Amino acid sequence: MDFFEVLRRRRSIRVFEAKEVEEYLLERLLKYTFFAPSSRGRRPWHFVVVRNRKTLVALSRAKRGGGARGLEGASAAIVVVARERESGVWIEDLSVASTYLLLIAEALGLGAFWIQIRGRVREDGEPSEEYVRRLLKIPEGFRVLSIIALGHPGEEKDPHTDDEYMPKRVHREVW
Repeated sequence: MDFFEVLRRRRSIRVFEAKEVEEYLLERLLKYTFFAPSSRGRRPWHFVVVRNRKTLVALSRAKRGGGARGLEGASAAIVVVARERESGVWIEDLSVASTYLLLIAEALGLGAFWIQIRGRVREDGEPSEEYVRRLLKIPEGFRVLSIIALGHPGEEKDPHTDDEYMPKRVHREVW
């Protein structure tokens, strides 16, 4: 599938087949994510790969409103983390890396969706980031931006269409 087809087909998949993501696919996904651009080429990201069912279920309770519930059926998750002092733009760098994870997952035939952790809270009011750090034993000084849920797609969504392009939001030279 060419790059533009990947962009059209990439959708948030929250329903997964009861089939494990093969280790070689996870390795390819992680390897190619390290090619993502970052400020000054620092690559401040660290990834925590979670495959344990109980931990995935616990992560599914990381934020209010059920936005992480799809983790209960995922076969893996990648928690996207940075040491805050390594980069003043760690949020931007990790956002790019998270986007790469989503696009590469699509190219590999996997389903995925982004779960925002930074700036979110759990049902009990605890910051989502603190909960994830405690659950996964992430050291002090590291920040959690997102979790990318992964699995073999258990649902199919229509690809994006040209109708979604909004030329009125494109400004040339000046607003």
